[in-house]
Amino acid sequence: MATIPPPDRRRTADEVNEEIRALWLHAGGRLRPDERLVYERLVTEWAEAEANSSRTPAA
Repeated sequence: MATIPPPDRRRTADEVNEEIRALWLHAGGRLRPDERLVYERLVTEWAEAEANSSRTPAA
């Protein structure tokens, strides 16, 4: 289910958030232990993307 972007491309916070929402929807609101690990990785990726977007000037 979870995808890993190529090393040369970082996903936006919106893209990661979309995957988080899909994970929760697929899980029916209750994550199994393996899904919880995916969720934690995605939340970390989302936070990094959010931090990076606030440092990047608007185009």
